[in-house]
Amino acid sequence: MFDFLKKDKASAVDDPKLSWTDRLKKGLARTRGQFGDRLSNLFGGGKIDDSIYEELETILITSDVGIAATQSLLDQIKGRVKRQNLNDTAQLKDALKQSMLELLSPLEQPLDTSGQKPFVIMLTGVNGAGKTTSIGKLASLFQAQGKSVLIAAGDTFRAAAKEQLQEWGHRNNVHVVSSEGGDPGAVIFDSVNSAKAKGIDIVLADTAGRLPTQLNLMEEIRKVQRVIGKALPGAPHEILLVLDANTGQNAVSQVKAFDDALKVTGLVLTKLDGTAKGGVIAAIAQSRPIPIRFIGVGETIDDLRAFSANEFVEALFE
Repeated sequence: MFDFLKKDKASAVDDPKLSWTDRLKKGLARTRGQFGDRLSNLFGGGKIDDSIYEELETILITSDVGIAATQSLLDQIKGRVKRQNLNDTAQLKDALKQSMLELLSPLEQPLDTSGQKPFVIMLTGVNGAGKTTSIGKLASLFQAQGKSVLIAAGDTFRAAAKEQLQEWGHRNNVHVVSSEGGDPGAVIFDSVNSAKAKGIDIVLADTAGRLPTQLNLMEEIRKVQRVIGKALPGAPHEILLVLDANTGQNAVSQVKAFDDALKVTGLVLTKLDGTAKGGVIAAIAQSRPIPIRFIGVGETIDDLRAFSANEFVEALFE
């Protein structure tokens, strides 16, 4: 059962009266506590010296920004300090915000599903990342845009995945193609052909969760990718890797492994409201700058939204 179908699990983040900006700020409260609040103490005023840079480095690294991204941000900040003749730590906040925005802005590339019908989106990721739930939320988002959706229950290894998708499909009038066990490639192949025959706009293809170290399963998912291409040349048009923000730096390793195997075209970062490790976005931007298509900061069906670098940075420093 989807968490967002359980009304008793709603939190303050999920308050429908709040704007998305306010929900994002609330959702990033833990990350902001780890990152922004400590920066506020650092930027309270005083001389800019090596000890300030050392403390800033510690804050960034312990906020899961990562060593490489931290060094890049520090280099940019030092350059700004020199060019703009900054001399007080209170001036460093804007310098860091601008540097962070420059790092994250390339990841802000909204998903464009026009030009292909059906537009096939293949979703992958490790078990527990929120992949199946994200499919339900994405289907709702696309329906709100006036698009028809078909879901391919390609995770044939985990029975609950099929049940979750069928429950969502039943409640929201979305057709779900599934099979009792069997080959996931066959399920998705049939789904794509069904979408072609019915004139469906979007196909969301679920796949079984796997660890990037499971080489046999990584090869299996490459097979699924090839099968989709046989059903519809040029597909999948988007390969989304779903990441749980709680995993911190491990998310960076997942991005590298899945991208090497599948050539990932976009990321979905979930559960930002439940972690202090939201700084991992900066680490991803530095190590493997794949567009972040969507982020999630709550448990309701409409909490998954397109990533905005400016909104994220503002919420982080609010």
